[in-house]
Amino acid sequence: MKLTRIVYTVFVCHTLFAQTVSDYSATTNAIIKASLKDSATYDRLSELCDTFGPRFSGSKNLEDAIDWILNEMKNDNLDNVHAEGVLVPHWVRGEESAELMVPHRKNLNMLGLGGSISTPRTGICAEVLVVKDFNELEERKAEAKGKIVLFNAEFTSYGKTVQYRYSGASEAAKVGAVASLIRSVGPYSMDTPHTGVMKYEDGVRKIPHAAITVEDAMMLQRMQDRGQKIVVKLKMSAKMFPDAKSRNVIAEIRGSEKPEEIVVIGGHIDSWDVGQGAMDDAGGCMVAWDALNVIQSLGLKPKRTIRCVLWTNEENGLGGGKAYRDAHLDELPNHILAVESDGGVFAPEGFGFTGSPKALEIIREIGTLLEPIGAGTIKVGGGGADIGPMKPFGVPQAGLHVEGSKYFWFHHTNADMMDKLDPQEVNKCKAAMAVLAFIVADMPERLPRVKKE
Repeated sequence: MKLTRIVYTVFVCHTLFAQTVSDYSATTNAIIKASLKDSATYDRLSELCDTFGPRFSGSKNLEDAIDWILNEMKNDNLDNVHAEGVLVPHWVRGEESAELMVPHRKNLNMLGLGGSISTPRTGICAEVLVVKDFNELEERKAEAKGKIVLFNAEFTSYGKTVQYRYSGASEAAKVGAVASLIRSVGPYSMDTPHTGVMKYEDGVRKIPHAAITVEDAMMLQRMQDRGQKIVVKLKMSAKMFPDAKSRNVIAEIRGSEKPEEIVVIGGHIDSWDVGQGAMDDAGGCMVAWDALNVIQSLGLKPKRTIRCVLWTNEENGLGGGKAYRDAHLDELPNHILAVESDGGVFAPEGFGFTGSPKALEIIREIGTLLEPIGAGTIKVGGGGADIGPMKPFGVPQAGLHVEGSKYFWFHHTNADMMDKLDPQEVNKCKAAMAVLAFIVADMPERLPRVKKE
């Protein structure tokens, strides 16, 4: 009898969740229709990217873009538009080059990795040792002293391959290398090097660290395999300055009944110092921002507050995410859900979700309403770098999932430009963010959290 009651209770609860969510069917359709009606979001995203260019932490471009966003948000008549100060790292790459000297002369397209030190003014000219991974470096460490080590690691996944970008310099320095290079972290290349953050290990000598293209890394591998001597000259004038002032940007639709309870949506406004950062992550910022505008344009008044946050300094420090957490510690118990878009704004497929099993059921019910735009798949496990600092405080997390098969083609390169994005795919991402945020913010009951032990 007890088991029967438990099963019945679960069934009733699930049915009530489904009924509650299904009540939002007409609202969802209205949000989707309004989101898809024109190219206004794409056009404003294009204006942001074309006007201000790349928005690297510590740069004038970033701060000018933030000023513009604040003014635009106020013109949109959103609630509580303001900025919150954040200290961010300030690294400048300066002039840089890599040149193959032997067996023939060739300019190697390259990008220094964020946080790298410079070479001496005259550069470093040395023989190259090519290795495929850290294991091969260990096996051939006797050959590495005084050389430039190139990690020619084939892309398998971003999470696995990025270790050579992040830790390669210190691993090469441990065996006596004078500089290190990596094959750019990406599955496809048209002579496009990829930058990104790197880190030096405490107590290990610092050496310059840069990325070359997939094509050139494979060429150097072939040269070594046939026994040819390889010499490269590397010049980098990178410099780290004292931390600079930046800002997180906040705008809201204030809740009509429970304004102290908050659903957060957003992306990161900073980018690397190449390309435009259109897909990483101006697009994510724009779909979150215009999700508020769509909801507002329809005259919808959620019970809870929906807060859009555009975080600064995700790319090389996560200063914005940590500063937001610290500034809003008292509010975190009332953060109902945090949603981030940081994987490009291509055709949306759904969301990844991290939270309680009951909350997952609700999010999956909401997903069924997004099936008309192909965004109904809800996977277990999701979030984002900027909302990650809130996770230990029990805040449920969701990350927008998109058809991202080409994302890492352009990630952290000069090719991250507006032309990679499609206006209707951007609109569908906006619709998915708006629907999820509005329903969670407006449901009679707050999204259940994982119970504390």
